[in-house]
Amino acid sequence: MIEIKKLSFSYKAAEPLFCDLDLQVGAGSVYGLLGKNGAGKTSLLKIMAGLLFPHSGNCSVVGCKPKERLPHFLQEIYFIPEEFYVPPVTADVYVDLYAPFYKKFDQNAYTTAINEFALPTDKKLTTLSYGQKKKFLVVFALATNCKLLLLDEPTNGLDIPSKSQFRKLLASMLTENKTFIIATHQVRDLETLIDTVVILDNGKIIFNQPIYESQVNLEALFNQVIAKENVI
Repeated sequence: MIEIKKLSFSYKAAEPLFCDLDLQVGAGSVYGLLGKNGAGKTSLLKIMAGLLFPHSGNCSVVGCKPKERLPHFLQEIYFIPEEFYVPPVTADVYVDLYAPFYKKFDQNAYTTAINEFALPTDKKLTTLSYGQKKKFLVVFALATNCKLLLLDEPTNGLDIPSKSQFRKLLASMLTENKTFIIATHQVRDLETLIDTVVILDNGKIIFNQPIYESQVNLEALFNQVIAKENVI
């Protein structure tokens, strides 16, 4: 699904964020991307989505080079950033405008999830609360049936019932051909959903294991990283 080799990246006039980063991500799993603030979680997601370009190394996502942003690549990925924009249109109009870009868009799955979240479809998205906007984007992203879903802090702004609905919805939509990568600080919200933990620290991946192999509580593992303890 994703293969990254010797990837290096830095912002202008800044220390390198990544240096010779290596990562392989398989299909059919939910990956939790963890790390301290500034570790590069959002930047790595943007590189995968083709929104940032590495200075060196290789990045292959669903068999494509993300930086080329080819149509068949864009049909197979969906990125929901922590800070997002929604146009001043209703949910129904949004679907009419954007669903045609995704050949596998599932209208039935979309309608079911909209009803599950009790989201209005006749109000402009810009009038909805932050949590409602995020739930709508998650619903639309899952309905695209793309192979790779990139989520940056997806549970921020969601209340407790919505977080539970979010976990159930993602779990129900996961198949052997799909991969979800979730960058988060909200470890408690997602520890029952995540299959594999990837931890970024000082420009390197210092931990990359399925949870069942690590035999470590996910929140405890994250706290170890924050405290700069040895987690390997």
